[in-house]
Amino acid sequence: MALNNKPRLKDTAFRRFLSLVLITLFGVVLLLFLLQTNTVSNLVAQYSDESDLDIELTYNYTQFRRLLNVPKQNELSVSLEKRNQLPPRNLDLFPKLAKDHITIVLYVHNRPQYLQVVVESLSKVVGIGETLLIVSHDGYFEEMNKIVEGIRFCQVKQIFAPYSPHVFENSFPGVTPSDCKDKEDAVKQNCKGNPDQYGNHRSPKIVSLKHHWWWMMNTVWDGLKETHMHSGHILFIEEDHFIFPNAYRNLQTLTALKPKKCPNCYAANLAPCDVKSRGEGWESLIAERMGNVGYAFNRTIWTKIHAKARQFCFFDDYNWDITMWATVYPSFGGPVYSLRGPRASAVHFGRCGLHQGQGNRASCIDNGVVNIQVEEIDKAGNINSEWGVHVFEHQAGYQAGFKGWGGWGDIRDRELCLEFANMYHFRRGISS
Repeated sequence: MALNNKPRLKDTAFRRFLSLVLITLFGVVLLLFLLQTNTVSNLVAQYSDESDLDIELTYNYTQFRRLLNVPKQNELSVSLEKRNQLPPRNLDLFPKLAKDHITIVLYVHNRPQYLQVVVESLSKVVGIGETLLIVSHDGYFEEMNKIVEGIRFCQVKQIFAPYSPHVFENSFPGVTPSDCKDKEDAVKQNCKGNPDQYGNHRSPKIVSLKHHWWWMMNTVWDGLKETHMHSGHILFIEEDHFIFPNAYRNLQTLTALKPKKCPNCYAANLAPCDVKSRGEGWESLIAERMGNVGYAFNRTIWTKIHAKARQFCFFDDYNWDITMWATVYPSFGGPVYSLRGPRASAVHFGRCGLHQGQGNRASCIDNGVVNIQVEEIDKAGNINSEWGVHVFEHQAGYQAGFKGWGGWGDIRDRELCLEFANMYHFRRGISS
């Protein structure tokens, strides 16, 4: 009997050991599941009024992102992307947006003295407290961030381009050690890159202009909780655009008049396409080609633009606006007009371009001051709904055959540009 009991004792001990192992493994799996769930919850719990649908979209978006061919993110890039999901600030001061408000998007790089001027001008805009101001940053710069965090005159939301070349110091889309420079021969120098049509290799500082604008457009229209269902107009301005007090009211009038006065107009503008002009001063509305100072369009137009992603991403010009004028707008099959008033409600005051900003140079603003005179006529809406429309039919612009100014020849930039176009549409099962 004693001999027969020994195997049974061993079997019993083994079963107890196996049970202990299984319980331990179950506990570890459960702990990992809870930690993962908690991580996702922490990511989306920053919204105080998040719905179940929004939580699902945020989580699915994170999953789909892994399917996209985008650069591996560094720590800063990941943190910026998380910040983009934070709700607008100043909800305690401005708890509700006006019905049919026009969202304002201000896109900036690193010119704090410029930004301070723009923010000051926006603070005096009549009706600014009725709307949402979205500030899109090309990278992260502390001084720029502090200025925006100091805004108290409306709801304000910050977004940061997580794939900005300024976020990646030693890897694409920033500069990599193996990148070709200037006019180097990739084969002879054993370096990486595709030159543009003029033989020049990419400059991250230059390509960031086009990357930021395209990422911002896709994000604002299709990627933000606050605007992805917005069908009305959105106004876009830059850090070197001075905005007059009557700008918002004039824009509201223009967007209301556009369907009746100029049904073929794609957009509304706060300023002439000639940035040196302050307007004609006529008693008439003006229809001309879309300018790049204070332009506004709706989702219908964005859908048309987005459908031309390949044309935008493969045109060899680092300027987003020239790319639009030279290849995207002409592909629509007819003139692309924008409606504006006879007197500018916004002006371009920048004296330097290419995001020179701080750098090693002095600021581009003379003595840190912009001397723009605001007259009484600029302080209140000055557009008459009874005016007719003067159409500039023969407009100066880029003629057929213009191939661009270059700076956008590297296939990596073109492919990343296309990924931005698909970034949020993958989430809905749509691709460009």
